[in-house]
Amino acid sequence: CTHYLFIVVVAVNSTLLTINAGDYIFYTDWAWTSFVVFSISQTLMLVVGACYYLTFTGVPGTATYYALIMTVYTWVAKGAWFALGYPYDFIVTPVWLPSAMLLDLAYWATEKNKHSLILFGGVMCGMSLPLFNMVNLITVADPLETAFKYPRPTLPPYMTPIEPAVGKFYNSPVALGAGAGAVLSVTMAALGCKLNT
Repeated sequence: CTHYLFIVVVAVNSTLLTINAGDYIFYTDWAWTSFVVFSISQTLMLVVGACYYLTFTGVPGTATYYALIMTVYTWVAKGAWFALGYPYDFIVTPVWLPSAMLLDLAYWATEKNKHSLILFGGVMCGMSLPLFNMVNLITVADPLETAFKYPRPTLPPYMTPIEPAVGKFYNSPVALGAGAGAVLSVTMAALGCKLNT
């Protein structure tokens, strides 16, 4: 019972994080900063739940299954954006599945070695998700155009969309997210495995 409750709680929280991550494009002046923060948060949420689930069952493939649960939850939850007047192609689901597949691959290729899963799987998952997230964003409608076309009446003045200052903070959000994610994901992968012992 505790096992399935954990899966539901983590997957639901992942969904909430994803909805926030889809929203960051509205904060156009801080878009890249937010991209890094949200990419890392999603990476950590994915890796802790996927590693827990993977080592609990001991079956390579369950990390991908867990990512699929997160994805489906998110698709269902994001249907609510229709009610807010947003186009469905604007707020999209970050691509978790390839990163989860890398976790499964690390576990399978090392013959279910938990330490390899933590080290290799954690690094690969942490480095890949920001990249897949950015690839996903390339398909998104222009953020400024969408933000002005679908204004939110409850949006406070300090969050009003403004022209972004690209490169104001750093030049490569994917590299920064991947670097930080690779380090932090190893710790969270270890935590996910530890929860089973």
